[in-house]
Amino acid sequence: MPKTTLNVASVQFQHRAGDKAYNLSRIADFAAQAASQGVQLIAFPEMCITGYWHVTKLSHEGVAGLAEPLNGPSITAVKKLAQQYQMAVAAGLIELGEDEHFYNSYVLCMPDGTHHCHRKLHAFEHESIHSGDQYTVFDTPWGIRIAILICWDNNLIENVRACALLGASLLLAPHQTGGTNSRSPHGMKPIALEKWQQRHIHPEAIEAEFKGPNGRGWLLRWLPARAHDNGLFIIFSNGVGQDEEEIRTGNAMIIDPYGRIIHETWLAQDAMVAAVLDLNLVNMSTGQRWIRGRRPELYKLLTQPSGKELDAREARFSTAATHTAD
Repeated sequence: MPKTTLNVASVQFQHRAGDKAYNLSRIADFAAQAASQGVQLIAFPEMCITGYWHVTKLSHEGVAGLAEPLNGPSITAVKKLAQQYQMAVAAGLIELGEDEHFYNSYVLCMPDGTHHCHRKLHAFEHESIHSGDQYTVFDTPWGIRIAILICWDNNLIENVRACALLGASLLLAPHQTGGTNSRSPHGMKPIALEKWQQRHIHPEAIEAEFKGPNGRGWLLRWLPARAHDNGLFIIFSNGVGQDEEEIRTGNAMIIDPYGRIIHETWLAQDAMVAAVLDLNLVNMSTGQRWIRGRRPELYKLLTQPSGKELDAREARFSTAATHTAD
């Protein structure tokens, strides 16, 4: 009989650039904490094993030095945690594919030793990192289908809808976001480094930023809508703290299929939030009922090129009014 609840957790932590040993130790610490609370699935941020924004400044050889195949030491270590605690553990890294290409990948390691890997569909971090070309949606022992979309993948509404149409009722949404220059007049803006560096002296200043338009305020414009409109749970994990010249705003949160935030944090530090999901909420959620009322014959336009499409890097950093993206 399918289970009707699932105990999940989302983690925000400040990784160290290129320091896999330290980053894996933080993953191990939080996995142990989650296991003591009966968590069945825990999600960590995008590229948290290898580090994130420093990668934009690396040479091709530098990226190659960080990349690993999925049978390399990092994912092997995560798999051991999953088996040790009988808990699904998800984390991101730079993958060296069998095709010798590099990918911004996110791997969910299952308690039985298997894994599911998603390659970011809209990679922009480095010209040597390729974009993936398929959705990642799969069955689980808990009787639900899970999808994975990495950071900017979630901003494009078609991607989340495609995952829902493929049967996903839970979306893992790992990020490294907040405090970045969106180049949109009303999008995210950078956060002063001093506010993070002085967080212990003036905690109210950095907390206001994490709650404000460069952090939680930006997320609430769109992230709960992805859950609501598609009738699925979202586990949002994110980096926190200084990442090169940018400040990641954490805001780890768990959202239900009605777009309601079940649990969240705006702490300016490494943190974990956990919640027990009521899987019975999915079927009669507003988004699922809307999906059942679709008229696909009207939507052919969605699959036709508009002539405005750009490469992910070009779109991410574009300043043209018709191409602006957060």
